[in-house]
Amino acid sequence: MKRFLAALSLFALLTAPVVAAELPKVVMKNGASQLIVHGKPYLMLGGELGNSSAGTEAQADAILPRLAALHVNTVLMPEAWEQVEPTEGHFDFGLLDHWIDVARKNQMHLVLLWFGSWKNGFSDYAPTWVKADTQRFPRARAIDGAPLDILSTFGEETLRLDSRAFAALMAHLRTKDAQQTVLMVQVENEVGLVGDRRDRSADADRAFSGDVPPSLIQALLAKRAALTPELAAHFNPQGHTWKEVFGDAADEAFMVWRYATYADAVASAGKRQYALPMYMNAQLPAPLERAGEYPSGAPYPQYQQLYQAVATHIDFYAPDIYWPDFAHWVQRYQALGNPVFVPEAKIDSAPYNALFLYGEAKGFGFCPFGIDSLNPPTDKHDEEPLMMQVYGALDQLGGELLQAQASGRTRGLVLHATSPRPTQTVSLDGYLFTATLSRSWPDKRLLTNDGAMLVLEDKPDEFYVVGSGLTVTMTRDPDVDARVAGIANIEEVSRAGVAWKIERRLNGDQSNQGRQLSMDPSRIRIYRMRLYAAER
Repeated sequence: MKRFLAALSLFALLTAPVVAAELPKVVMKNGASQLIVHGKPYLMLGGELGNSSAGTEAQADAILPRLAALHVNTVLMPEAWEQVEPTEGHFDFGLLDHWIDVARKNQMHLVLLWFGSWKNGFSDYAPTWVKADTQRFPRARAIDGAPLDILSTFGEETLRLDSRAFAALMAHLRTKDAQQTVLMVQVENEVGLVGDRRDRSADADRAFSGDVPPSLIQALLAKRAALTPELAAHFNPQGHTWKEVFGDAADEAFMVWRYATYADAVASAGKRQYALPMYMNAQLPAPLERAGEYPSGAPYPQYQQLYQAVATHIDFYAPDIYWPDFAHWVQRYQALGNPVFVPEAKIDSAPYNALFLYGEAKGFGFCPFGIDSLNPPTDKHDEEPLMMQVYGALDQLGGELLQAQASGRTRGLVLHATSPRPTQTVSLDGYLFTATLSRSWPDKRLLTNDGAMLVLEDKPDEFYVVGSGLTVTMTRDPDVDARVAGIANIEEVSRAGVAWKIERRLNGDQSNQGRQLSMDPSRIRIYRMRLYAAER
């Protein structure tokens, strides 16, 4: 009887009508990426928890208030299949409910990371009853026939039950979370086959020797002029088999199709219950890695258009960026029509890259991995972690930053001692802002190895600059006019409530006698600059 009642309860949950309230959504506006929450743009100052940091109620009680005190307003947290369905057909969302309640109490939001059939390519977050039954839930196989610790995308029961568990999760959120504490959901985690270019199981081999679905070929033909160079170089629409259509890229293209098909089915099952925005992340290849060394079949830029053709229930794709060329990867995903959102980033360089993402790329969310490793200062004289200084400054800009992003009034840049050029320049409101790393005077010794800034035009000739570690020279853009730029004044400011407070007026040595903005070399600050342009 208990089992019957549990099944009846699950059936009622899965067949209940979807709530009518306006759900969060991701939109693009004038080149800016916006997450709309309760009808308004929301700036996500986020962070992703370590994989083992969300497994108890005590962790929620300890971690979330601490992060709220560090200006984090959104936490990305794992939600594992093994956790919510420890025995087949029996779902337990008690731990998730506690995290939602604590987040809500601290005025924070959550993004759930569904660790279903795969996490980092492997299947260790699937329930034990799935992993132990290799007949019912088959494994992918390597070229020598050996089974891998990876569930095969051809497991029909695996897909059915992963989809069922994900649907149960979304149905539970629909009833539990009317306040929309949970804003988005990641479908699976860093999918892709590790150890070989493609699955060599019997079912996979049969499918690989067959024809490419005609609908996939037609979808690629429809956007042939806009295909990525990597995809265009291999695509032969006159072919039929995977080898004929994709040539040397056939193995990886095949796995892209399989993971996209699987993820789309999981996302579709979830969206039928509660249509929050759903995205997929990707573990980016390291330099010189080949498919199978990096997860083969992930939604990387080169073959992402296959995902877009197949996985129509995935709203967008996002890169996990741990490599140095942060801007390169952001721009590659952006060029494919994705909103700018980075769900994982290396925490060491995160403060600088965040300013680029919100200022230059006009993204809506940035999330250093292992955010729970940061702690607030224990003494009032101690400095906050630099990442939290960035979030604190962006929080002070608040709605002004969101409005400026949407109207094209923000720019940003990052410089490192290892950058290929010692200067970078951005243009805004007819002015050029040229930055170099801060140096001492008169010996010109580097005071920092890293610097970054976000520039926001508040009104004509008036700007807010958030950053550290740079010396910035302002000139008129010769493409606009031939006037000479000058600094009217520079103020270091902060805001509590609606009013800005002047902390210091910068002049003399702090402005190089009125010629430059000299930022603090090691601390994030907000500067308000008023410029003027005069005839030569």
